[in-house]
Amino acid sequence: MGALLRGLALLLCALVPCAPAPWARAETFPLDFTTIRLGAAPRAVLVVGGIQGDEPGGFSAATLLATRYEIAEGAVWVVPNLNFPSIIKRSRGLYGDMNRKFARLPESDPEFATVRRIQELIRHPEVGLVLNLHDGSGYYRPRHEDRLRNPARWGQSVIIDQDELEPGTFMGALAAEADAVAREANSRLIRPLHALHVHNTHTAAGDREMEKSLSYFAVRHGKAAFGLEASKEFPVELRAYYHLLMVEAFLRRAGVRFSRDFELTPSGVARALRDNLGVSFAGNRVFLPLDDVRPAISYLPLPRNSPARAITSKPIMAVLPCEGKSDRICIHYGNRTITLIRPDWREVDASRDAMTVQVDGREETVPFGSILDVRDAATVRPEPGYRVNAIGMDCGRPDESGIALRRRDFQPRFSVDRGGRLFRVEVYKGKRFSGMFLLRFGGGSATAGRAPLPDRPGPETSLGF
Repeated sequence: MGALLRGLALLLCALVPCAPAPWARAETFPLDFTTIRLGAAPRAVLVVGGIQGDEPGGFSAATLLATRYEIAEGAVWVVPNLNFPSIIKRSRGLYGDMNRKFARLPESDPEFATVRRIQELIRHPEVGLVLNLHDGSGYYRPRHEDRLRNPARWGQSVIIDQDELEPGTFMGALAAEADAVAREANSRLIRPLHALHVHNTHTAAGDREMEKSLSYFAVRHGKAAFGLEASKEFPVELRAYYHLLMVEAFLRRAGVRFSRDFELTPSGVARALRDNLGVSFAGNRVFLPLDDVRPAISYLPLPRNSPARAITSKPIMAVLPCEGKSDRICIHYGNRTITLIRPDWREVDASRDAMTVQVDGREETVPFGSILDVRDAATVRPEPGYRVNAIGMDCGRPDESGIALRRRDFQPRFSVDRGGRLFRVEVYKGKRFSGMFLLRFGGGSATAGRAPLPDRPGPETSLGF
């Protein structure tokens, strides 16, 4: 249940005031990486995603691990968004390849602070195992088979830097551990072509590039470390599926007991990545579900500090001023921009947190930032000094409280969602914005449309983008 609550943190906060989810707070600057700690034990498994921003399989899998898993025994620390600025820009690295900055790095490098922070985390005395998630080209094979299957490829492999560490090191028999994980994951292949192989780079023998990597930094500090590579030939949900097969196998070997709230299949992973996309603004007075959101939302009342204080439902989501358009807000999910907001900047009135609404014959107290399911009609009870604006309908009055609001009265183009079911009801006190709730006509979940995944259109995905 805990994993589900983490995944639904935003929805809960939309109903009652609460602290932001751990991935909603930047520790140094808005796109700094976050560390999500699951479980408690003297020894932790550190899982890193997103060191290269154009490898969505890895950071998507890490995000699911951080939000949809419950740790019953052991400890797992997850960094799903290590190179967050590059993820947002769909770049391998805005300032060069971050996975080549772990041997020597000048303080003048823009990513110096980020690299030092993750190095400190790797060296933490509680960290005993490090897994670095990547998407690699083709299919690694020990011998040349064809253009996509040969020793120069990286996809579908478990990477080790050497056979073993010092005797007594936790999971220090790197070759044996990697081989066992590959065998376990290979028992659940979707196609035989997808078989995983162990790739030993023999880094210390003179691989100058791998000497600069995160995994070899961990090895040099006495930590068992592995690179996990899913193939870039796959859509994102299949990449994340293979990543999670490998991660789960490592967790079991590390003595970690866990559960997840979704089926570990490619389709189950795809649904989990689509689920629970949302953002909350203004201390949870504004909530937007993003599963089926329109490409743009206009005149949304928000305070000017909204981007910095937004709460997102997934750690690879970000709310930022749009590039070159400081008067607009872009909401990102991994490599994709989900929607653009044209704000109506407003000061906030905090004198009330909810409105009384007559909905389908019953009276309810509806908190700001929540969704109200409506079968037939909803009527907001008038309150002295407050004005109600139902976006998308026009009754000819400045205050639309006391009026039955029905779906047929709203113009579909004003809906929050592309399905024309979600409509904004905004409340004002004078010129100040008090809060907003959503009417969802027809009942049920407003997730009929497709939600963006953290990938790119075309051959990267089979989900229709």
